[in-house]
Amino acid sequence: MSNSAQGNIIQLEDGWNNVIKTGAIDVLERTLDNGFDTSFEPKEYIRIYTTCYDMCTQRSPYNWSRDLYNRHGETIEQYLSNTVLPALRDKSGQGGTILLNELKHRWSNHQIMNKWLKKFFTYLDRYYVKHHSLPTLEQAGLRHFKDEIYMNVKDNTTNSIISLIDEEREGEIIDKTLVKNIIELYEQMGMGSLDSYTNDLEQPLLDATRAFYGRKREDWIARDSTPDYLIKAEKALVEEKERVGAYLNTATEPKLRSVVEDEILQKVQMNLLEKEGSGCGVLLANDKTADLQRMFSLFSRLENGLQPMADIVEKFITSQGNACTEKRQARLDSGQKDKNDDPDFVKSLIDLHEKYLGVIRETFSSHHLFQKALKNSFEVIVNNDVGTFSNAELMSTFCDRILKSGGEKLSETEVEQSLDRIVQLFSFLTDKDMFAEIYRNQLAKRLLNQRSASDDAEKAMIAKLKVQCGTQFTSKMEGMLNDLAVGSEQKSEFDARMEQQTDTKLSFGVQVLTIGHWPSYKAPEVALPPQMQKCMEVFKEWHDAKHQKRRLTWVHSLGNATVRATFGKKSYDLQVTTLQAIVLNSFNDGKTYGFNELKELLNLEDITLKPLLHSLSCGKHKIISKTPANNKINSTDKFCGNPKFSSNMRKIRIPVANVDSSHSKNRVEEDRSVAIEAAIVRIMKARKALSHQQLVAEVLSQLAFFKPQPRVIKKRIEALIDREYLERSAENSQQYNYLA
Repeated sequence: MSNSAQGNIIQLEDGWNNVIKTGAIDVLERTLDNGFDTSFEPKEYIRIYTTCYDMCTQRSPYNWSRDLYNRHGETIEQYLSNTVLPALRDKSGQGGTILLNELKHRWSNHQIMNKWLKKFFTYLDRYYVKHHSLPTLEQAGLRHFKDEIYMNVKDNTTNSIISLIDEEREGEIIDKTLVKNIIELYEQMGMGSLDSYTNDLEQPLLDATRAFYGRKREDWIARDSTPDYLIKAEKALVEEKERVGAYLNTATEPKLRSVVEDEILQKVQMNLLEKEGSGCGVLLANDKTADLQRMFSLFSRLENGLQPMADIVEKFITSQGNACTEKRQARLDSGQKDKNDDPDFVKSLIDLHEKYLGVIRETFSSHHLFQKALKNSFEVIVNNDVGTFSNAELMSTFCDRILKSGGEKLSETEVEQSLDRIVQLFSFLTDKDMFAEIYRNQLAKRLLNQRSASDDAEKAMIAKLKVQCGTQFTSKMEGMLNDLAVGSEQKSEFDARMEQQTDTKLSFGVQVLTIGHWPSYKAPEVALPPQMQKCMEVFKEWHDAKHQKRRLTWVHSLGNATVRATFGKKSYDLQVTTLQAIVLNSFNDGKTYGFNELKELLNLEDITLKPLLHSLSCGKHKIISKTPANNKINSTDKFCGNPKFSSNMRKIRIPVANVDSSHSKNRVEEDRSVAIEAAIVRIMKARKALSHQQLVAEVLSQLAFFKPQPRVIKKRIEALIDREYLERSAENSQQYNYLA
């Protein structure tokens, strides 16, 4: 210090050399170089701090703030360039860990030096730096370290870090704490941003990662099956995520994950999915649930990564369904009779759908792409008809087996499950209207012949169809059930009337049906026995009095009867149709009739009479004798009662062949024509003008219960043009205009 005439003025060189350098800087450098703990006695610290304070607060020209700020930087630069950098260069050729440890040590020393210098020059930092908008002493120290050390060693340290990470990827144990410390250095070199970390470490690491997993990919794909490959891929992705958590910056995680996914999944996706002996199709065939879940989980990481997998699933399920269809075709080709009842085939489709519905839910988390794959595949399977009978008819007949008495022996729960599953299958059917027509006919037979096993089950099935297709689809079926419910309420009232007005021994009942709800049936004008005729007249009189605006049409072909028949000393109750009962009544007098005589007597056509006589004379129970005795009914045959008839059963049911088909294809086609035309008019009324292609597309989108061919729609358009609902545009023949 100087004691000049100006007072206790501290000269720059005196203060710097005698106090700051010798008391602080030289001490710091010695202790850091020798590895001792760096600390200052409070008295010494106060002396150095006070000197710095005085030198910064002296009046000009003795205010040394700028000089001290510059010498602070020069001191750090000299120490870094003369001591730290040579030490690091000496270690750079001795292996990555040695270099990184040295850098860690030198960085720690620098932080200590920076801390103490900041303490000594606190006043400088607080006022001079602030007033002159200069970097703080801490920032200046970091910048000097970056310029003198970091910029010179970053390439070597980056290579060392990447080398250690690759070693860890190969299964070796590395010093994660060391790597984390060096990566924190990279982060701090960004001076508040991650630029240094991103440019100097992250990008080279991503490039090295791509190269590493590129080599692994080629090795794994050549040696491993798809499941083994995916296990390794899954493990690699987990390890990379853990690696980020252990020592990398969190911002690296999505970038690193993307690189790994691209290298080990994206670039070999189709190879893995289609790999012979272990691809997606093979895993499905062998029910490898865990492997499929892993495949789904990994490929869901990729953009559009699940679509190729879903395509393979769709193709596989379709092939499984086609196998079921081919088995049915093979049975028919081998000579098996084609019937509208093939429960094994329908069950095979139900089981197939149930199985892969479970796979979609459990293995593929009900992902929409796989739900769509299941839907697309079953739309192909269910609409692939084989043999004479369509799948719509086979499915309806399967429902009939479940719902009628004497069919499938199932509990209530099993019936409910079976109906749920068949309705799921029905949802894929294109010709839903055909199913409805067949189902309605079979429902009518169950109800009218009292063969329905459970009213609740019938209502439940209709409710399921209603949920699937709407009220319009099931309105007629609901009407049929309602007719029977109303009829049972009126039966007791009519029975009381019968007891008052007739003395007949017949037990007579009538079921009134609404024509619009039920299928159309043939109503032969058969010649009735007097007692039956009398009962009908009583009912007509009673009914007309209650319902004056209704007209009755008698359909005897749907009736049934129980006939008491006596042969010798034994009596039997024959359960037959009304027409069979009328035929049997003709033989009460013991006469023999020729076919034509009987035909004239009963006023029946051949097509109706022959099945009746065949059931009574050629079946298991021969109530009537036929001459000649064969199994064919001819117009020259003779018939009489069979006095030798005998049976061990008291109640005997005699079935008759049904000459009515289960549905009318012509009626379905007519209904379709009406629906198509209604859709066309509805669309054109709203749109006024449309091109042919647009109109066809909109019609197809509106028709829910069937999908007509475009040529059928074109035909209906022509019909509407003829009836002047539409017209062709004068300028463009492919354009239609609506005529109000």
